Amino acid sequence: MAVENSRLSGFFRHSVPERRQIVAELANLTPQQIEALSACGELKEDAADRMIENVIGTMSLPVGVATNFVIDDKHYLVPFCLEESSVVAAASNMAKRCLKNGGFRSNNDQPLMIAQLQIMDTRDPSKASEALHGASQELMDLCNSLPSTMIRLGGGCKRIETRTLESLSGTMVILHIVVDCRDAMGANAVNTMAELIAPRVEQLTGGRVHLKILSNLAVHRLARIEATFTPEELADDGTRENGLAVIQGILEAHHFAVADPFRAATHNKGVMNAISSVGLACGQDWRAIEAGCHAYAAYSNDTYGSMTKWERLEDGNLLGSIETPMAVGTVGGASKVHPAAQANLAILGVESAQELAGVIAAAGLSQNLGALRALATKGIQAGHMKLHSRNMAVSAGAVGEEIEIVAKRLQSVDGPKTQTVVEQLLKALRSE
Repeated sequence: MAVENSRLSGFFRHSVPERRQIVAELANLTPQQIEALSACGELKEDAADRMIENVIGTMSLPVGVATNFVIDDKHYLVPFCLEESSVVAAASNMAKRCLKNGGFRSNNDQPLMIAQLQIMDTRDPSKASEALHGASQELMDLCNSLPSTMIRLGGGCKRIETRTLESLSGTMVILHIVVDCRDAMGANAVNTMAELIAPRVEQLTGGRVHLKILSNLAVHRLARIEATFTPEELADDGTRENGLAVIQGILEAHHFAVADPFRAATHNKGVMNAISSVGLACGQDWRAIEAGCHAYAAYSNDTYGSMTKWERLEDGNLLGSIETPMAVGTVGGASKVHPAAQANLAILGVESAQELAGVIAAAGLSQNLGALRALATKGIQAGHMKLHSRNMAVSAGAVGEEIEIVAKRLQSVDGPKTQTVVEQLLKALRSE
């Protein structure tokens, strides 16, 4: 039921149990629903209450481990946190199919982030840009005057860039400060630097600095992954003939995504099934990662297109690659607050933000191939529904042993496997 009033004065001042009780009464929650909110699992209420505002509980998602990942000759178990079936299985399956050529290969940029300062009302945008470049060392020194572990470790502002934009609000001069964030994601650091130098920027340009904020289109912080798959690895029966046919189907599906934004959106959603899931498992800002990946898919093409690239080599092998922004960190943020994120990073065993970026990108490429291969052969639903059948049985009301029985019977049904069919199977089982 909908609550009658969402205006809860002083709500943030209450304890977590008090907030939960207030919401439970307003929304008429059942005892079971209240218990679900209070069962915090690995994240205790006091920790959750420090992470975000107005906490009333926590919500768990499954964490699964993808296997078979070899990147730059190093083995990884890759934690995924998500609710969708078949993703972990598909990523593991595809990672196994490129082992003949050594697995995945990475080439990742330094961890450089951009902060933007929007400068309005300059009399001469060209002279304003010249003034900024003339004072570039002064501005970088000011940025790096902050007391910061990141700067002590060799990070900090490395250069400045300017652009001029024509907009509905008139001509804008945009100043980019490019910051090496070391093993941090870097949002707080670059935002602090942007705010610190804003008064000096106004003096230099004679303009007015409006927005001072990082960009999630981290074009200087790209993760690059590639892998080579033989026809024999891609064929279920291990034959070259069938593998070549599979490769042809994959290429045709990929070319559809390159040419059509409608297809590219779903194609890239499959990539993000892995990228976002690994990011979430490791305590990263997965919304920022998603924004950067999708923006780059448009920025690097004439229109919004595929995040991945697939091509057939002269020897018949399939080469897959991905190049995408990957602003992640192994220090700070939820990665150091959430106990499960800490455990998942320990499972990965990464030693730097760049290494984590490569693992996440490899997961995205692998998952993309899994989806393309399924679409190009037997269709996406066959494997997905096989793994999703248990969820459908539970949704229909199956309990205990009924879940496996109904799921197994659903898999043998010819034709569409709908929720109505599941309910009929459960009803038949209970009448036996």
